[in-house]
Amino acid sequence: MTQTGAPIITPVIMCGGSGTRLWPLSRKSFPKQFARLTGDQSLFQACAARMTGDAFDAPLVLTNSDFRFIITEQLMDAGIAPGPVLIEPTGKNTAPAVLAAALYLHSKNPDAIMLVAPSDHVVPDIETFHEAVNEGLRVVQEQGHLVTFGITPDRPETGYGYLELSAQPDGSGVAIPLSRFVEKPDAATATQMLTEGNYLWNAGIFLFSVKTIIAAFEAYAPELVPAVAASVDKAEVDLGFLRLDPEAWEDVDDISIDYAVMEKTPDLSVVPYNGAWSDLGSWEAVMREDTPDGNGVVTAGPVTSIDCVDTLLRSEDKDLELVGIGLENTLVVAMRDAVLVADMDRAQDVKKAVTALKAKQAKQAESFAMDHRPWGHFETLALSDRFQVKRIVVKPGAALSLQSHVHRSEHWIVVEGTARVTVDDDIRLVSENQSIYIPLGAVHRMENPGKVPMVLIEVQTGTYLGEDDIIRYEDLYARGQGAKG
Repeated sequence: MTQTGAPIITPVIMCGGSGTRLWPLSRKSFPKQFARLTGDQSLFQACAARMTGDAFDAPLVLTNSDFRFIITEQLMDAGIAPGPVLIEPTGKNTAPAVLAAALYLHSKNPDAIMLVAPSDHVVPDIETFHEAVNEGLRVVQEQGHLVTFGITPDRPETGYGYLELSAQPDGSGVAIPLSRFVEKPDAATATQMLTEGNYLWNAGIFLFSVKTIIAAFEAYAPELVPAVAASVDKAEVDLGFLRLDPEAWEDVDDISIDYAVMEKTPDLSVVPYNGAWSDLGSWEAVMREDTPDGNGVVTAGPVTSIDCVDTLLRSEDKDLELVGIGLENTLVVAMRDAVLVADMDRAQDVKKAVTALKAKQAKQAESFAMDHRPWGHFETLALSDRFQVKRIVVKPGAALSLQSHVHRSEHWIVVEGTARVTVDDDIRLVSENQSIYIPLGAVHRMENPGKVPMVLIEVQTGTYLGEDDIIRYEDLYARGQGAKG
């Protein structure tokens, strides 16, 4: 996308969700947009990267509190300067999120134009994507319309909503007025729509000026405006993030932007996008993004396939060897703490497994053995009633909070790098192959003063080993009492 002068489009990246359809790789604590599913970058990083260039300003990201540090870390790792990060107190669907972003941008620049995109889609053809955005920008600037983007379908898909156009696309990519939104169809209807040719998949990507979208909300969803506006006006800055006011946000309705605005406005144009696209809404979709072998088998990680046909075999642990024998039309995803085996025709039903695991209070439903924190991450290696063993990785220059525990003591063994350790009034450096004991009740902290990651093994012993057994005294990341890590 070529552009001279100041940036004219602000990317607005929607980065929430629980990621249940790609369980066990995607879970509530670390959903699919942060995973490397199809390449060297996460889906979120790839999303931000394709909306960079002279025409684009730094991205504005809407997310929840749990993901804020993951977002900034992944943007920096990708070499992308973070823009504003707006934190929603609770998920309220896409309409309030888009309105909050529009109101915030309007306060900075009333003439801003925003490109709204989900963070978890695969769009490999960036040049074609930029051509579609250029056409959308023309419509926004010349006609003042709201613009959405439709994907040219290549199969009768029942898992997507559709856009019915007022005319059949001619392949030029020129915007066409929308006739109506169509809910997810059955197979027969999807086949008929594919044949008729004037239906596109609804990608959930939008382009409009902040003035136009705010006016549309005032016209078609006026009940949303006061509470969302109050949540933006009363938002508080927290370590560079902007927390929307939780009290005002409580009064916000949970509704999608399609239902709130897009299905009601007559001024909506659709730009047909003819390039490759996927929302990776199932493991079957992930399989389609890869290149199968001669038997239709797609593998990832340490995997051995013997006489398998039309099967996905994926191991997410370098030390876990996955072997499939005589499988057909099957998906197998193996992780250290959970394994999914399913008929490929039931790929859309994986979310039912998450529901069942929640009902039996299995921690694998939403959490990983590895837990991400703003200072790094940890994983549990062994857990019993009276002890727990963790591997802790602390990023260079990072530090855990100054804290104490009521129910446990800890032993730390540094295995890589050097730790600066505080235990009450004693501060010392602990190098590789050295250890230190943290008595129950001692006020303590670990820091990484070096330039490489610091790794230690922590052995906890005590009557209660929960992550909420923390009395926090100081914290670089402004987390409250009882917050994990």
